[in-house]
Amino acid sequence: MRKGRLDEIFFVDLPDGQERGTIFHIHLERRKQDVAAFDMASLVGASDSMSGAEIEQAVIASLYGALHEKRSLDTEMILCELRSTVPLSVSRSEDLDRLRELARDRFVPVR
Repeated sequence: MRKGRLDEIFFVDLPDGQERGTIFHIHLERRKQDVAAFDMASLVGASDSMSGAEIEQAVIASLYGALHEKRSLDTEMILCELRSTVPLSVSRSEDLDRLRELARDRFVPVR
Protein backbone atom coordinates (compact mmCIF):
# COMPACT_ATOMS: atom_id res chain seq x y z
CA MET A 1 0.00 0.00 0.00
CA ARG A 2 1.41 3.40 -0.87
CA LYS A 3 2.05 5.99 1.87
CA GLY A 4 -0.70 8.51 2.45
CA ARG A 5 -3.56 6.34 1.35
CA LEU A 6 -4.75 4.61 4.53
CA ASP A 7 -1.89 5.03 6.97
CA GLU A 8 -2.92 8.34 8.56
CA ILE A 9 -6.05 9.55 10.32
CA PHE A 10 -6.63 13.28 10.48
CA PHE A 11 -8.32 15.19 13.31
CA VAL A 12 -10.31 18.30 12.46
CA ASP A 13 -11.19 20.30 15.57
CA LEU A 14 -13.76 23.08 15.87
CA PRO A 15 -13.04 26.14 13.72
CA ASP A 16 -11.05 29.01 15.19
CA GLY A 17 -12.14 32.64 14.90
CA GLN A 18 -10.69 33.25 11.45
CA GLU A 19 -12.22 30.03 10.15
CA ARG A 20 -15.63 30.92 11.64
CA GLY A 21 -15.45 34.29 9.86
CA THR A 22 -14.79 32.50 6.60
CA ILE A 23 -17.70 30.14 7.27
CA PHE A 24 -20.06 33.08 7.84
CA HIS A 25 -18.78 34.75 4.70
CA ILE A 26 -19.39 31.62 2.62
CA HIS A 27 -22.91 31.00 3.92
CA LEU A 28 -24.03 34.62 3.73
CA GLU A 29 -22.65 35.03 0.23
CA ARG A 30 -24.17 31.71 -0.87
CA ARG A 31 -27.56 33.09 0.20
CA LYS A 32 -27.10 36.34 -1.73
CA GLN A 33 -26.47 38.53 1.33
CA ASP A 34 -24.17 41.57 1.31
CA VAL A 35 -21.41 40.33 3.63
CA ALA A 36 -20.17 43.88 4.24
CA ALA A 37 -23.51 44.73 5.89
CA PHE A 38 -22.83 42.34 8.78
CA ASP A 39 -20.71 42.87 11.90
CA MET A 40 -18.38 39.91 11.42
CA ALA A 41 -16.48 40.49 14.65
CA SER A 42 -19.71 40.12 16.65
CA LEU A 43 -20.77 37.02 14.72
CA VAL A 44 -17.36 35.39 15.15
CA GLY A 45 -17.33 36.17 18.87
CA ALA A 46 -20.84 34.84 19.43
CA SER A 47 -20.12 31.61 17.56
CA ASP A 48 -17.17 30.51 19.70
CA SER A 49 -17.23 26.71 20.20
CA MET A 50 -19.67 26.18 17.32
CA SER A 51 -19.12 23.89 14.38
CA GLY A 52 -19.40 25.00 10.78
CA ALA A 53 -22.71 23.16 10.46
CA GLU A 54 -24.12 24.97 13.50
CA ILE A 55 -23.06 28.32 12.03
CA GLU A 56 -24.69 27.43 8.73
CA GLN A 57 -27.94 26.49 10.45
CA ALA A 58 -27.95 29.77 12.41
CA VAL A 59 -27.71 31.68 9.12
CA ILE A 60 -30.48 29.58 7.54
CA ALA A 61 -32.79 29.88 10.55
CA SER A 62 -32.21 33.64 10.66
CA LEU A 63 -33.10 33.92 6.99
CA TYR A 64 -36.37 32.09 7.64
CA GLY A 65 -37.04 34.52 10.49
CA ALA A 66 -36.33 37.50 8.25
CA LEU A 67 -38.65 36.10 5.59
CA HIS A 68 -41.39 35.56 8.17
CA GLU A 69 -40.99 39.11 9.48
CA LYS A 70 -40.76 40.49 5.91
CA ARG A 71 -37.49 42.29 6.58
CA SER A 72 -33.87 42.08 5.57
CA LEU A 73 -31.51 39.80 7.42
CA ASP A 74 -29.19 41.65 9.80
CA THR A 75 -26.47 40.90 12.34
CA GLU A 76 -28.82 41.02 15.32
CA MET A 77 -31.09 38.34 13.87
CA ILE A 78 -28.15 35.98 13.45
CA LEU A 79 -26.82 36.84 16.91
CA CYS A 80 -30.22 36.03 18.40
CA GLU A 81 -30.17 32.65 16.67
CA LEU A 82 -26.62 31.96 17.86
CA ARG A 83 -27.55 32.82 21.45
CA SER A 84 -30.48 30.41 21.38
CA THR A 85 -28.34 27.54 20.09
CA VAL A 86 -26.65 25.11 22.47
CA PRO A 87 -23.67 23.84 20.50
CA LEU A 88 -22.75 20.17 20.58
CA SER A 89 -19.41 21.21 22.05
CA VAL A 90 -21.39 22.22 25.15
CA SER A 91 -24.13 19.59 25.26
CA ARG A 92 -21.65 16.80 24.53
CA SER A 93 -18.49 18.33 25.96
CA GLU A 94 -17.38 15.07 27.57
CA ASP A 95 -17.47 13.32 24.19
CA LEU A 96 -15.51 16.12 22.56
CA ASP A 97 -12.91 16.09 25.35
CA ARG A 98 -12.55 12.33 24.97
CA LEU A 99 -12.13 12.64 21.20
CA ARG A 100 -9.53 15.38 21.58
CA GLU A 101 -7.61 13.25 24.06
CA LEU A 102 -7.71 10.27 21.72
CA ALA A 103 -6.63 12.43 18.79
CA ARG A 104 -3.69 13.94 20.65
CA ASP A 105 -1.43 10.89 20.26
CA ARG A 106 -3.05 8.97 17.43
CA PHE A 107 -4.29 11.34 14.75
CA VAL A 108 -2.60 13.93 12.57
CA PRO A 109 -3.91 17.41 13.42
CA VAL A 110 -5.20 19.42 10.48
CA ARG A 111 -3.93 22.70 11.92
